[in-house]
Amino acid sequence: MILLATLVHDAGLDLSGPALRREAVRAIVMRGRKLLLLLSPAAGDYKFPGGGVEAGETDAAALARELREECGLRAIQVLAEFGQVVEHARPIEPGYAVFSMTSRYYLCEATGPAGAQQLDAYERALGLLPAWVDIDQAIRANSAALRGGERAARWVRRETLVLEQISRRMLGG
Repeated sequence: MILLATLVHDAGLDLSGPALRREAVRAIVMRGRKLLLLLSPAAGDYKFPGGGVEAGETDAAALARELREECGLRAIQVLAEFGQVVEHARPIEPGYAVFSMTSRYYLCEATGPAGAQQLDAYERALGLLPAWVDIDQAIRANSAALRGGERAARWVRRETLVLEQISRRMLGG
């Protein structure tokens, strides 16, 4: 899978030191210029549906689980790889020099009606809502959130970068 970007969120990280690693998958579901994204109403930013890959789980299975939990979708098909973003940040857990997360993005198709969300506690606290959003609107909203500085969630930088890549590579933007 092609590397879209490597993001370092905190200065002074020892990237050669012991790393706590997390693997995640993110779904790119498109209908024309609209994407299925998760809106965080309090911050006004958008993120792609997806999350951590559990032990023994394939990327496709993780995508299906995450779309079911976050968007209520029961039928998805993974169409193609889009790219990955690697992020490095200061770890919360002791004994590590860096927290490294790799997010793999896949083009997906979702069919059928959406059911109820099954959000984790932190997702409920954020009030995440699935929404079909024009890509330009999502980029503008995330760019505004980034201008808010430290208040913006770390994912906003990553997601905005991927939205811009989709706009350039797939929509000629």
